[in-house]
Amino acid sequence: MPATLLGTTPSASAALRAEFTDGAGYLAACTAGLPMVSTRAAVAADLVRWPDLGRYTRAAEASRSYAARLLGVAAERVAIGSQTSVMAGLLAASLPDGAEVLCAADEFSSIVLPFMHAGRGITVRTAPLSDLADAVGPKTDLVVFSLVQSACGTVADGAAIAAAARAHGARTLCDVTQAAGWMPVAGELFDAVVCHAYKWLCAPRGVAFLAISAEYAQTVRPIHAGWYAGHDPWASCYGGNAVLAEDARRFDVSPAWQAFLGAEPALRAFADAHMPAIASHTTALAAAFRERCDRPAAPSARPSAIVSWPDADGDDLARLTAAGIAASGRNGRARLAFHIFNDEDDVDRAARALGR
Repeated sequence: MPATLLGTTPSASAALRAEFTDGAGYLAACTAGLPMVSTRAAVAADLVRWPDLGRYTRAAEASRSYAARLLGVAAERVAIGSQTSVMAGLLAASLPDGAEVLCAADEFSSIVLPFMHAGRGITVRTAPLSDLADAVGPKTDLVVFSLVQSACGTVADGAAIAAAARAHGARTLCDVTQAAGWMPVAGELFDAVVCHAYKWLCAPRGVAFLAISAEYAQTVRPIHAGWYAGHDPWASCYGGNAVLAEDARRFDVSPAWQAFLGAEPALRAFADAHMPAIASHTTALAAAFRERCDRPAAPSARPSAIVSWPDADGDDLARLTAAGIAASGRNGRARLAFHIFNDEDDVDRAARALGR
């Protein structure tokens, strides 16, 4: 890994990089992260052992604690699930009739559609991400946005959006799926945070988290409650008299067993790593690619690990793919993601594929 970009980092970050053995040319962490050596080992070992719910529960609870560290919140504020859209739907179902939801324009649909289809007179208004803070009004109940935009990689001014929402008595829902794993996340800024861990956190798909403030949680109905949402899950398996957990665990759904077994070592490695160093490394690679290929940065003052540019006909994406580079195209744009397992060779390879 080039010292010119990574600099001096704690040993945990070096251990994290060592978990990836096949990252060369893979510039698609914004689509799906690469599985770690330890994740593969954990899932493979489980497949040749008897099922053990105790083992699965320990992995799920450890994953919750690591996710809390990554999201910057207390563990009792974190609920586990499988999809961000389900968690957004939970919040949509608890909005008052006639509520107004303000969403960033061109936002990822998983955190928009649950509100669009909530019924009960709930309306959704949109504004460009750069204008989102100014668009919050006295009728706004909830502001919904991603900390890092999926299609273009723009990094939102989360603090400004949160402050504007508070000033108008509105709550915030922030999706950090495209942020957690390459940049520090200050989840306490927001009333609710959702994150699917299969992208930059390199966990198996089916591991997602909802971090919610204690005050907001009091207004949310646990409509997905099952046995795992019980104060004592093992005493909550039958009938309707179970006592739900008093903290965010009341919003848990039963964990996907093998997914959480694979997620636990990945989340632990990222939680132990030095996230500012990862942010410095990834954004430096992205900036180097932008400079070499004359691709302008996303319209944000905040550096991003994602580079995207207009590619409506898909020609640039086809060039990258033909060169053996894993990239992606979204919303009429080509998109590259630089992660901890990438280096200057990946910048060079992608630039050459585009004739630079």
